Amino acid sequence: MKDKKFKKSIHPDDDFHYQKMNLKKGEVELWEDGSRVSGKKGEYEWWYFDSHYPDGTVLVIFLFSKMPIAVNGPIKPISTMELTLPDGTKYSEEVYATIEKSHYAKDKCDVKVGDCYCKGDLKHYDVLFKGKTMSAKLTLDGTIKAWRSQTGSIFFGDKEEYYFAWLPAIPEGKAVADVVYDNGKALHLEGSGYHDHNWGNVSMMKLMHHWYWGRAKIGDYKVISSWITAEKKYGYKEHDVFMIAKNGEIIGDNSNHTLKFLPKDRYIDEHTGKPVYNKVIYEYTTEKGEEYRIIYDRKGDINKTNFVDVLPKPLSVLAKLIGFDGGYLRFFGTATVEKLQDGKIVESVSDPAVWELMYFGKSCKDEQFKNK
Repeated sequence: MKDKKFKKSIHPDDDFHYQKMNLKKGEVELWEDGSRVSGKKGEYEWWYFDSHYPDGTVLVIFLFSKMPIAVNGPIKPISTMELTLPDGTKYSEEVYATIEKSHYAKDKCDVKVGDCYCKGDLKHYDVLFKGKTMSAKLTLDGTIKAWRSQTGSIFFGDKEEYYFAWLPAIPEGKAVADVVYDNGKALHLEGSGYHDHNWGNVSMMKLMHHWYWGRAKIGDYKVISSWITAEKKYGYKEHDVFMIAKNGEIIGDNSNHTLKFLPKDRYIDEHTGKPVYNKVIYEYTTEKGEEYRIIYDRKGDINKTNFVDVLPKPLSVLAKLIGFDGGYLRFFGTATVEKLQDGKIVESVSDPAVWELMYFGKSCKDEQFKNK
């Protein structure tokens, strides 16, 4: 791999890119959670909200400009809701709307898909999902300020012509929801929530080989962590996304470039054929010199999906013909934060957590991911 010319892939954090993108380093502005694309071919965008409650109930709401599997098509507004009860029972619904009955503001988060909407100012959000079989009214108040990883975008191509962008507008917040489901059953829920915003200008399958992504509340700590490996044409370049907060205050992120990704206990998942690690470990040093180790310790699997099995039949046949074998795995287990001093653990706290492995590319040996 040393002699081969790969296309560029960067996650910029320099003055030139901040100025070019009209961003302020270390500060998120209101317009950043507004619509960032025009909807033309290749572009996509979504606003995501999830909330977790003490009894184990989970509520997830999306608002899309178009589905990520149809990025080359026209704008097709859609909102989705999924409710998971403590016993694992799931209820879900999709709402489609015309462009005339939808709205995507540029200056702030103000999105409407038919009767569904999300509105917010980086501190407080109001979200409504209204379908034929279920509905939810959610409020989310941030307990950690809006954050972006560096400029928030990873650029691909020698002219930086393609990108994938991500903004955690509410890394952690207080969630209150009123839900109606299953022929009129009602729930009032109070717990914790999260909101992020993603957009880009080309299918993620063309840019990224795979990524690990996790978000966990661990004692007084909050962690957002991701390790992204670019596609083969970009030399399997690795990009980090990381934030750690304690008691509502961000104490560090990947902008100081100290994060290390140290996975352990590799195996091949039988269903997807993908290489997986039972332990996903991040080591990080803050600018003050404080050392932390975050460990995701897998206990089992929540979801195993081969993408060809869930695509519409014509796309599924085409995907198989071209050899596409993408997969998705979602794990449950324990997340641990260890604080170290002189190599010794001086603080350790653990809590249940969920994290994921998204795999767009073809499986290959781990050493092929390294462009050194």
